[in-house]
Order: sequence, then C-alpha cells, then structure tokens
Amino acid sequence: MSGRPTLAAVAALAGVSPSTASLAFSGSPRVTVATRERVLTAAAELGYAGPDPIAASLRRGRSGVIGAVVGERLLYAFRDPVAIQLLDGITEVLGAEGLGLLLLAGDTGRPSIEQITRIPLDAAIFATCGLEDDPALEALRARGVPVVAVEGPVAEGVTLVDIDDRGGTADLARHLHGLGHRRVEAIAMPLRLDGTRGPVDAARRSRAHYRDVRHRMEGVEDVFGPVPIFETASNAVAEGTTAGRILLDVPAHRRPTAVIAQSDVLAAGVLQAAADLGLDVPGDVSVAGFDGADLHWLGATRLTTVVQPTEVKGRAAAQAAIALVAGERPADVVFPVSLRIGTTSGPPPSAM
Repeated sequence: MSGRPTLAAVAALAGVSPSTASLAFSGSPRVTVATRERVLTAAAELGYAGPDPIAASLRRGRSGVIGAVVGERLLYAFRDPVAIQLLDGITEVLGAEGLGLLLLAGDTGRPSIEQITRIPLDAAIFATCGLEDDPALEALRARGVPVVAVEGPVAEGVTLVDIDDRGGTADLARHLHGLGHRRVEAIAMPLRLDGTRGPVDAARRSRAHYRDVRHRMEGVEDVFGPVPIFETASNAVAEGTTAGRILLDVPAHRRPTAVIAQSDVLAAGVLQAAADLGLDVPGDVSVAGFDGADLHWLGATRLTTVVQPTEVKGRAAAQAAIALVAGERPADVVFPVSLRIGTTSGPPPSAM
C-alpha cells in the first residue's frame, strides 16, 4: 500500500464492513471480542492508528473538548493553589468521561474574542473569573456554546456553581469583632483585571464586576460597616506583601489591628509583610484569609480563614457542563463554607 492506510483497508483485511471496523475502534459492545481483535490486528499490520478524531467529531457534531476560561494569566493561576485544586476537580470528572479540557487565557488575563469564536468547544466553564460584563460570555452564547459559571457571571441560561462568599466572610468578620477588633482593613482581589492597585474609592467600587470580590467586601461591611479596602493588581503572594507593607508600615495608633484578605494567598503575603516589619502575628496584628488553601510553606503557622470546598466545586462545574452538552438543564448550586480559626487571629493589642 502507498499513502496513509484507511479504515476501509483495515476492514477489508479483517474481513468485516467499514462500519463494523469503526465500531470495533470505538469499543462498542455490539462487536465481539474476536472480531475486535481481528480488526486491531489488521490495523497494526497496516500501521493504521485509528479513525481521524477531527472527522469523528464533525460526524458527532461535538469536539469532545470543554473550555475553561481562566481569569488571570496562567502564570498567576498556576501559582494559586485554589485555582489548581479547582481545575483538578474539573479534569477529574472530564477525564473519566473521555473529555478534554482546554484552558482559555491571554497575555492580559483574558482570552481574545477571536480565540473564543474560532475554537471548537462543546461547553465552557468560567473557572477562575466571573466578570459580569465579560464579552467572552456574549461571544460564547452567540455561538450557542453552553456555559457554566463558577461564582459568576450570573446570566440567563448560564448554570451557576456558587459558594456563600458573603456569609462566610461575615462569619470571619464576626470572629474578629468578637475578639475586640474595631480598627480593621481589607485587602481585595482585583475588582477588574486592569492592573489597578491601591485604595478603593466609590468610583472604583462601582466597577467591581467580580461577584466573589464584591460579596467578600460586603461580608466585612455587614459586621464592621465601611472599612478601608486596598485592591491588589492580581491574586498573588507578592501582591499581598505589597499591600501588607502599605497598610502596616504606619504608626501603631493608625495601624489596623486586623487585616482581612480576600484569599489565603494574599493573606500569606500580609504575613510576610508583618514579619519584614518586625510585627508579631497575632500580637500586633491579626491576619485572616479566605479559601482554606494548603499553604505548606507557612510551616506551623495556621491561617485563620474561611474554608471552601474547592475541588467539589470543580467537580460540580464539570458535571454541569456535561449535563448541558447532553441537552439537560442542571440546577444552580450553592455550596456552604466554614470558618477555621488558626494561629493568626487573637485579641487586638489594647485588649491583651
């Protein structure tokens, strides 16, 4: 033979029809073990690797690929243990179904609309983002691609996999309030991915289109009322350290007695800033986070935080995507979170 071997050639050598050979490759129970072995032996003899997956996907009308929109550059996403755990939960479910996961990101932290419109996808999961005015969402919906949102965006026809961000943060704030803290400041994840870093004013806050960021701010305010909020440019340890230095490197009478960070990664940065400034945690300042991430590098330090079921959330998002592809309409789901008190929170200095 010359050229690339074909399924028809394999079928002829095995003495079966092309349709039977195709069923043998797909593992169909309609083909006997003996026939399947005969087809595979013929394929090996001819050097045939199997049906063209692109042609097969065109016949099915499906690509076998689920897209995951990542809100930040992959550089940051893969440094975030929560993002990794979420994606691991997604791939666990998709892998068991023989589906692939395609990460969609860009240099600015957002996939381009051109990328969104041309890549074949069976469904898309907004995994580590949730921007409510995201043009990628409209592009996907215009294509008729089913969408699952992890903590947002909220939109008609989009299945939401959510957690109680506001309630969990309020529980954390009540813990600190009960310890006697009144001078509290918050460190927020990006309100938008535009590189902004600094205090959040009313104008900036009106552009907070990430639901989790907004709800975690509201959870603090449910207990303490308005508090100073410092926005970071990305969800990274270094950003937490920068913010922590700005908040803590001030005279003691102006220094917050507690800092509430919107993620454990940011909180870890605040701990580093406190150590650099010679401040004791929690003696001089209490530090709290959100996520319940495995920050093994903290050693014996156990962060006070809100624990969320990240991997469960990822699995639920993948299951919802599979259901949407099958033509079902899965219900939205909200998972509870829980407060975990560690070694980084205690009474304010004046109360000790």
